[in-house]
Amino acid sequence: MNPSSVDAGSQSLSFAIFAALVSITLLLCIMTSAERDDLDEFYTGFRTLAPLRNGLAIAGDYISAATVLSTIGIIALTGFDGLLLALSTALSLLLLMVLLAEPLRNAGRFTMGDALTHRAPSRLVRLAATAVTLAALLPLMVFQLSGAGHLVTLVLGFEGSSVRTATIVALGGLMIGYAAIGGMKGTALIHIIKLVVLFGASLMLALLVMDKVGWNPSRLVTLADIGSGQGAAYARSGLLIQPTSIGKVDLVASSLTVVFGAACLPHVTMRMFTARNAPDIRRAMSYAVMIMAVFVLLIAVIGAGATALLGREVLAAGDPEGSTAILQLARAIVADSAALSTFVFTTVSTAVFLTLLSSVAGMILACGNSLAHDLYAHVMTRTGEPSPRREQIVARLAAFAVGAPAIALAVLVQDKALRALIILSFSIAASAIAPALVYSLFWRRFTRLGLLGTLIGGTAAAIVVTAYSTTISGTPQSLFPDKDFDIFPLTTSGMISIPVGFLLGWAGTFLSSRRKQDQGRTEYRAAEPRLLAGARRR
Repeated sequence: MNPSSVDAGSQSLSFAIFAALVSITLLLCIMTSAERDDLDEFYTGFRTLAPLRNGLAIAGDYISAATVLSTIGIIALTGFDGLLLALSTALSLLLLMVLLAEPLRNAGRFTMGDALTHRAPSRLVRLAATAVTLAALLPLMVFQLSGAGHLVTLVLGFEGSSVRTATIVALGGLMIGYAAIGGMKGTALIHIIKLVVLFGASLMLALLVMDKVGWNPSRLVTLADIGSGQGAAYARSGLLIQPTSIGKVDLVASSLTVVFGAACLPHVTMRMFTARNAPDIRRAMSYAVMIMAVFVLLIAVIGAGATALLGREVLAAGDPEGSTAILQLARAIVADSAALSTFVFTTVSTAVFLTLLSSVAGMILACGNSLAHDLYAHVMTRTGEPSPRREQIVARLAAFAVGAPAIALAVLVQDKALRALIILSFSIAASAIAPALVYSLFWRRFTRLGLLGTLIGGTAAAIVVTAYSTTISGTPQSLFPDKDFDIFPLTTSGMISIPVGFLLGWAGTFLSSRRKQDQGRTEYRAAEPRLLAGARRR
């Protein structure tokens, strides 16, 4: 069933709930906004979140609309390959916990630029960090703003691109307000609320799916095989990426892109700076990983259940990429009871709506913080650091400067297949940010030239390879399906751009003078106690 075919009762209830959510979340942002001109309060909320609440906020920030809509759609349409990508998403959070969380918390203060310049100040590195932060998060923001417009118009029964455009603009302005007013503490609270609602809705839907198949996982897989129209191939690799020699490598590279990219997205790494100390970030990350592991299990059941109960043709009719699969399933799973069907559909659509709102607000906050703290305070201001009040004002204005172009782009591409934007964001994070963080935090000889090579070269490689891949053109699922200028038969750029990012960091370091390498080693020795032991900040 198409999610747009909702009755008047569902529309009225959904509208009332959406309006109430907007009012409540905006009120919470105002109540938790920074009361003083204190950068620690705006950027980190004074690091006052207990490990459990911080873990909930991290998991809430990590579970974006791309995870909920696209991953469930990929599982529904491609089976095993989609499940592999979902598992890669969970694995990336585990990687962040084991490898990067503590050193990041110890090295940085407010932004990724702080972590990358923990050895020695560098205006060029700050500038590059800001540019890479924007490049990695802007595509994701555009995707989710467009998704928010589609969701609200579908659920409320509106039609027409003009209505969708007005919805995108209104919701975008609301998300900018969340980031600019609430700061870190406000967005953390929204993420926690979002996670609780989303987790509850997903659990309810997964339990309903299992009830439909008699609580028999084997029957669920069998029905999904039948509903997919692919038979046993649904439970094997090959539906998302062709099982050729290069296709198998591409699938592995795509999984690695998700693992490295999702772990290093700036709005996620920003959360590491909100913990009071290293033990707190370890406990917070443990909670986040457990939540994510359970959530992946739930979306696997929901994705397979959508195929088993509705069939591939119905799902593809709603959206060729499967992005509405969760809404279609929520509407149809208890269709024999109008009241229960309305309740389930409204609950799920509310959870997705909250996910879209909170995810974009977190990304706008990360970009605005980088523009204010890295670009304005450390690059543009050459006569000492600006006052906390001025930097905080710039951070709030920067939220508008980031959000406005994202809204404009979302309006322009609202009718396109936008999975390519998710792939681009993850590719940039995996190819530029991941090697930059790994080298900066763990390689003693790493130099500024190597760091700039990784940030700039990795980003350029990800953009170029993605632009000439089948993600952008050459297939019906591409961003431009009627064009054919693909050179690389790849789903993501990871097979090429990740090695390029690491190689450029290595080459830049070895091309640096011996003096620069020795300086890098000396700077690392000075920072090592803080990185490993977490020396107390002033």
